[in-house]
Amino acid sequence: MKKGFYTIIAAQFVSSLADNALLIAAIALLRDTHSAPWVTPLLQIFFTISYVVLAPFVGAFADALQKRHVMFISNALKAGGCLLMIGSVHPMLAYAMVGVGAAAYSPAKYGIMTELLPASKLVVANAWLESATVLSTIVGTMIGGALISDTVSRWLTADPWPFVHSAAGIAMVVMMLVYAFAGLLNMGIPDTGARYVNRLREPRKLVGVFRHALVVLWNDKLAQIALWVTTLLWGSAVTLQLLVLKWANVQLGMSLSDAATLQGVTGLGIAAGAGWAAARVPMRNAFKVLPVGLLVGVVTICMAFYHRDLFPAGSGFQLGPWRVPYYVTFAFVEMIIVGTLAGFFVVPMNAVLQHRGAELLSAGHSIAVQNFNQNLAVLLMLGLYALLLKWDIAIQWIIVLFGVGVVSLMWLAMVRHSLNQREDDAVAAQLGD
Repeated sequence: MKKGFYTIIAAQFVSSLADNALLIAAIALLRDTHSAPWVTPLLQIFFTISYVVLAPFVGAFADALQKRHVMFISNALKAGGCLLMIGSVHPMLAYAMVGVGAAAYSPAKYGIMTELLPASKLVVANAWLESATVLSTIVGTMIGGALISDTVSRWLTADPWPFVHSAAGIAMVVMMLVYAFAGLLNMGIPDTGARYVNRLREPRKLVGVFRHALVVLWNDKLAQIALWVTTLLWGSAVTLQLLVLKWANVQLGMSLSDAATLQGVTGLGIAAGAGWAAARVPMRNAFKVLPVGLLVGVVTICMAFYHRDLFPAGSGFQLGPWRVPYYVTFAFVEMIIVGTLAGFFVVPMNAVLQHRGAELLSAGHSIAVQNFNQNLAVLLMLGLYALLLKWDIAIQWIIVLFGVGVVSLMWLAMVRHSLNQREDDAVAAQLGD
């Protein structure tokens, strides 16, 4: 790998760690204000809106500046969102500012990979990036859960902080400092030398350019399938992140702090799956992993019927000073399985999409299109989840609907890919004649 690659990975790890811990802290703020359960998905919706609304512009922004500078500015915006929450601004509004930073960060972090590395290295690079992101998810959710725990709350009561009146507030201060450190790492990334036309000077043309990029990727027979399934999986992953917290509370009786740990364990599987894909799936065989997407939906459906009452009360095993219930152990195993399947699936698909996007468009614009589609799916899925919660639908049946939707849409993607291949074969046969 070229010089600067591992600095990118380190910066991504630190920034993503703060993102995941911040989500848990923001949910804790809503809990402290006794918000209704359906408000929690709105938190993510406010975060995600920036990805959709700013999609025509963040690609141009990522291409107009050196991407290390874009990543620095993005982390500064995230830190500003933490500061707003510390200042008692409503979490949804403050989290929207964090979303602006995240929307600008994404095309820069993926785009710089295509600038720095040849296509032959992209699957391995994506495995590194996804593994760092997954590890940061594990560490970040655990740190977020620890910072909002009863232990920290009692410590805060014993030794109050100025301007901070809750454990969630302390978490915000810590995350603001972590974002600052991530920004310093961004500035250590070398200049790749890539330069693009600065389309920020022509704002009226940006929407048209973005629309063109959208059409180009959806019309390309390879990119459209990769875009389809990564959009589906990304929307599913963000929604599942909140579903797991609710599921762990209702069906396993776990607190938010403990559920955050369970959520983080999923990342172990994603890291293993990403590494497996990097070692076993070259880009030319990327579409052979499509059936794995079906399994993600099937395992999710199985999760809906798992609860603590399947095991005798008090059953478990001793792990040092801790008594670990069997129902918690098997919940961890299930989350690892889901993560492994998702990690194995998404790494080759991301690599295909990045490669095709870089060939057909600029790196920044192709990633912006990807983010637009993925986060539009997030908005739709989270909006549906909020409605189902408001209608008091049991979490078990929400998960079933969610899993069935994933299986159905993934199967349609497989059918479409098969049709594309047949059309290409028919054209090749005619040309041969």
